Order: sequence, then structure tokens, then C-alpha cells
Amino acid sequence: MLFTFIFGLIRHIVICLRQIIMQKDGVAHNNRHLPETSTLFESHAIMVEELLITNCMLMSEPYSDLRPNQYVLIKNGRISDIGTMNPDHAYPHQLLDAGGNLVMPGLINGHNHCGMTLFRGMADDLRLNSWLFEYIFPAEAQHVDPETVYWCTKLAAAEMILSGTTTVADCYLFSDQAARALHDSGMRAVVAHGVIDFPTPSVPDPSKNIECVKIFIDNWLNQSPRITPAVFAHAPYTCSPQTLQKAKRQADRHNLRLFTHLAESRSEHEKIIDPQGSTPVKHLFNLDILDRNTTCVHTIWLDNDDLDVLVDSEAKVVTCPQSNLKLASGIAPVQRMLDRNICVGIGTDGCASNNSLDLFREMDILAKIQKTITGSPTSMAARDVLACATSSGSSAAGIRDCGTIVPGACADLIIINTHAAHLSPFYNQDLLVYATSGSDVDTVIIDGKIIMRDRQILSFDLDKVCHEVNKRKLPV
Repeated sequence: MLFTFIFGLIRHIVICLRQIIMQKDGVAHNNRHLPETSTLFESHAIMVEELLITNCMLMSEPYSDLRPNQYVLIKNGRISDIGTMNPDHAYPHQLLDAGGNLVMPGLINGHNHCGMTLFRGMADDLRLNSWLFEYIFPAEAQHVDPETVYWCTKLAAAEMILSGTTTVADCYLFSDQAARALHDSGMRAVVAHGVIDFPTPSVPDPSKNIECVKIFIDNWLNQSPRITPAVFAHAPYTCSPQTLQKAKRQADRHNLRLFTHLAESRSEHEKIIDPQGSTPVKHLFNLDILDRNTTCVHTIWLDNDDLDVLVDSEAKVVTCPQSNLKLASGIAPVQRMLDRNICVGIGTDGCASNNSLDLFREMDILAKIQKTITGSPTSMAARDVLACATSSGSSAAGIRDCGTIVPGACADLIIINTHAAHLSPFYNQDLLVYATSGSDVDTVIIDGKIIMRDRQILSFDLDKVCHEVNKRKLPV
């Protein structure tokens, strides 16, 4: 009884301290401590030095043949060995029997605004400019604060984990709290601090944009193997050329990634601040923004010269097909990009413009719309789509050693229930694109830790997160 009382008292004190820290996390984001308070008391994730997954059908990377009766050995958060099951093998104590189901790399969501779960369903069926400037920006100014971003990002993490996403590139406000939430959830993440040339809840004075980015990077660089800081310059129509260049210099200072929305709407170039080129892509190129550490999100309205610029600069691309369709922004020429060997990842965008964070759903629509616009059913093959969500997606998000299951890679993988009626018989991985949904994911392992098992999240209390987000529901 005394132990229970002391444990509860300590837990209460820690939670109160965390809330005080979060409330102080305004413009400067100056908390330099690793955010371990939630996981310390709430996490039941299974953490072992060695984990052997047995009896699995293995997809080590998108283009490889499926291999039945395999094992995957994980040591200290990395893939140590893979191979065919041997009944005489001496297995370590911690075993996970996959029951003949598919083991594949965890999915990589190349672009999300995680904290926008608060706005899911709030403003649907609107044009992009109206949606953004008349609804989203005003709602953010009135309702977004550090604690809201923490809980809403954690809710996004739950939805992603439940649908097989192990890594996300997040771009939003109060990035310190977003990073904290994703760390506490057990996910791997690239968290990009936002830069924009007007006041936001997290940076009321736009002149301090770059200063805040610097502080955020210094706080999180090399602090957690699962969290990588980055920079998010919102768009060339909300960031001046000078702001874009300063943001890029801050990213380059530590060889980090710069994300930016680019060529998302047909009329975007008309809104660019002081255009330095005849298209949004050429504008960024002439400002020396585009290189191998730049990721351009959306990239719908491109001419052939723009594609050449992306090839020459080695910039990466993330396409967000569901969001682009819902806002009628257009369809990115992904197959043409792949034909030119441009690295393409796939993202959901924020769920306020999607409205789902299920990457299986995203992959299905990506394949089908590319076939439609090219007029060819052979365009955008399923395995090319899988690459966008795994191996290529890793490069597009700026993550190393992810997206494949090979010795030395990060142990980020998922188990798919291939015995479901709609996946039987399971001939090959094409069904992952055309028939699978996030609800078919049974188990999620990130950094060698079992984060979800039997569709139960183990790293945090989902009911508590839903309660905190619902408390913040906007009045209607």
C-alpha cells in the first residue's frame, strides 16, 4: 500500500512538472531535456536486447521475392540476421511467432502535420486557398498551444502506428512538443520546425523565425536516435526569398533536411513573394535552395524543365495524393518523375486535408491515379508504390538505414495478417497496395521494441490521449 501511494505521488509530480515545462515552451522551445516522462510511467512496450521473429513470410524490400518460413533476429535495435527457419537452432529467450504472416519494413510517412488531428473534419469541401487562409490559419491562431500540439501529435502517432507507419516526417507548430510526443509514442520521426513570414502561435514575431529554428535544432540534435530535427519553410508564397535562404542555411549548418511545399496549386506562381524564376521550382533553384538535402512536397504543377531541375539538383519529392485530390489541387506526375530517377516518397499530409493517416489507403490511390493520367495500366506498378512508402521514402524523408529488412538496418518492421479473407490467397506483395488496409497490421516494432501487438498499442495509453484531444474539440 505504501509503495503504491509513493509510486502514485511520484507519477503525479512528474506529470505536473511536464505540464509546467510544456506551458513554458513558447517561442524559444528551450527545454533541453530528453522527453522521457510519459514513457517512464505509461509505456508497456516490450524492450529487449534480442528479439527473434520466427515462422514468418519475409519481404525484405519492395522488389524482392517473398520468402516463407523465415526468421528475423533483432539485436540492440538493429536487424542482426535473417534466414530460413532451422528446427535445431538455439533460439534466444524472447521469441515472437509471426504465425506464417508477412513481415515487411515499416511504412514511412514522408509528409504530415501531426498536430492537425484537432482539425480533422472541421473544414471539408473547400478550395485550397479558402481552406488554408479562411479556416486553418485562423483556427490555429486561436486554438493551438504547446499542450494541444503534444496531445494531437500523439493521437496522430496512434493512428499511424495502428496502420503500420513506423516513421513520419512532421512539419508543424510548436515543434519541440511534436518531437516530445513522437518520442514518447515510440515512433521514429524527422521533426521539422516551421518557418513562415507571418505571426504564428509558436513564433508570434516572424523576425525570430530563424532564431527559433536554431534553438530547436540545438535542443534535439543527437538527443535521441529516433528523432531527427529538420527545417520546414512553409512555401514560396508565405516565405520571402531571404527567409527561404536563411532557412536553408540553418538546415545546412548541421547537414539536415529542408522541407517545403512546392508547386501545389496551378496559381501558386502568381502568389510567390518576389519571384526569381518563371515557375516555383525555378524560383527555388535560382535561390540555391534545391539540392540533395531538400524535399519538395506536392510538386504537382511541373513542366519538363522543372523535372530537369529536380534531376540535376538531386532534390527529393514527397507526393500526397489523397490530400491533393480532396482539395482538387491536381495530380503530381509521379510516374514521369520515377522515369527520370527522381527519388519520390509518399505522405498523407495532415488529416485536416485527407482525412486519414493510413498509408495503405494512400498507396492504393497513388497507383490508380497514375494509371489513369498516363492512360496505361502498367504505370506506377505496385512495387514502385511500395518503394515510395519504404526504401525510397526513407531517402525522401532524410532517414538512413530504414525501409528495408537487411542486416544492419534499423529494426523498424510490421507484421501483416495475411490470413484475412480479403488477403487469401496471398500471392505477392502487390496485394499490399491493392487490397491491404491499415487494420490488417497486427504488430509494429520500432527500434527493436514491440510498440503494438495484437493491435494493442503498448507504448502509451490511447484512451487518455483521445480524452485529452476531445477536451480541446473546437466549438461548432
